[in-house]
Amino acid sequence: MAAAGLALVTGGSRNIGAAICRRLHADGHEVVNLDRIAPEASAPGRWIEVDLSDAEATGRVLARIVAEQTVLRLVNNVGMIRPASLDKTRLEDFSAVMSLNVRTAIQCVQAVAPGMRQAHFGRIVSISSRAVLGKELRTSYSASKAAIHGLTRTWALELARDGITVNAVAPGTIDTSLFHEANPPDDPRTQAIFKAIPVGRIGTPTDVAHAVSFFLDERSSFITGQALFVCGGLTVGLTQ
Repeated sequence: MAAAGLALVTGGSRNIGAAICRRLHADGHEVVNLDRIAPEASAPGRWIEVDLSDAEATGRVLARIVAEQTVLRLVNNVGMIRPASLDKTRLEDFSAVMSLNVRTAIQCVQAVAPGMRQAHFGRIVSISSRAVLGKELRTSYSASKAAIHGLTRTWALELARDGITVNAVAPGTIDTSLFHEANPPDDPRTQAIFKAIPVGRIGTPTDVAHAVSFFLDERSSFITGQALFVCGGLTVGLTQ
């Protein structure tokens, strides 16, 4: 039963999301990608165009998907940053980041949980960030990712007896367009991050996808409520 369900990925058209779609396809899953932009040529699976910042549009698409087929694996990947110092953080930006990064995850879990309960099997993974440990210019973003950690632990407790595990993957410095847009290469803070990575290299979207695949595996049934940092050791003793 578990192998027959869909694997749903939000924001799966590029960067980490595209790598997750590729990995899940390689793992033998039928993949559905919800995104407002067309996927990269190498991103497999079915793409459904939807602006996930629009709660009503998101709800309509989710209702249609779960009516057609059971979703047994969910990856809450979509997100935005909008970096700003505390003094320059606008409330409208905070609301937008929290809506896309957190509200979308809640909506998706609410939509797929009934089918998972009926199957007595489910795997939910949400993409967090090492920014939960503290990072300058990330008031809105770090708050949204801290919320993901809290939701992960709460949902793990609520869904465990239904055979559903809930975990988070928290990437560190990953080579994506989103990272480079938010971290200018000539910024001393960016250079300091690169120099501080213990393994001596920046991470790749494939590194993150591998961790997601582990949590989504049927054999990972005894692991729930956890947050795994995929950071090359950067979070070990560091908060900047």
